[in-house]
Amino acid sequence: MNDGQPLGKMRAAMGDDGVVRYALPFSPPLDLTPFIGKPLTLRATGVLSCVCCGKRVKKLFQQGFCYPCLLSAPEASECIVRPELCRAHLGEGRDPEWERAHHATEHVVYLSFTGNVKVGVTRATQVPTRWIDQGAVAALVIARVPYRQLAGLIEVGLKRLFADKTNWRAMLKEVPPDGDALREARAQAMGALRVDLHDYLMTDDEPLLIRYPVLAYPPKVNSISLEKQPEVGGVLMGIKGQYLFFEDGRVLNVRNQSGYHVEMS
Repeated sequence: MNDGQPLGKMRAAMGDDGVVRYALPFSPPLDLTPFIGKPLTLRATGVLSCVCCGKRVKKLFQQGFCYPCLLSAPEASECIVRPELCRAHLGEGRDPEWERAHHATEHVVYLSFTGNVKVGVTRATQVPTRWIDQGAVAALVIARVPYRQLAGLIEVGLKRLFADKTNWRAMLKEVPPDGDALREARAQAMGALRVDLHDYLMTDDEPLLIRYPVLAYPPKVNSISLEKQPEVGGVLMGIKGQYLFFEDGRVLNVRNQSGYHVEMS
């Protein structure tokens, strides 16, 4: 039996026309643009492999990790979702060398619009990829800091004003970009932060507006997974965030299927 190729987070980049282009992280990467509006089928082969160590396993955890990597890999550490707990700037962490390369580096705090205003943190090199992954239609940087933990402290200070998680159901609807909402939110954020953090604030950035390759949005969302439905397919109506939209309202979060090996037709 063909083992297929492992899924993972789709690669995404802004096209020359301002519309996001997506590719499945196969070897070589597979551009999905030509498949928009055409039938597409993903079929799980039954093979699962860890996104970190590559080992074949019977069960995956937290977007594709085997259990040992879930407990030990820096990519699965708590500071990924709670950056205020990061200790990379102190030379500490599950893997100090990895932490130095990924977390003891310039980070940004941003506001994004996915139907409501959200605050978030990412490495500076991940702009605008992080915003695209979350399905934001507009986003802007409000602070630049030298390491992750400091960005987390700013984010914590703003959580009482803004959500820090994306409402995926709201994001999967057609959302008009609202740059003005982000400008107003930035002014609100700057008035709420501790004075000692003001030196890191960015006051002049303009919102980036993001368009997605979507022919039609689903009137009612039906989330599916390869675990429950090993073969998914239909006419691909669009892509937003890390979701594939099929014609009947079914949506597949590709990143959540990381480590599943598939065949495509």
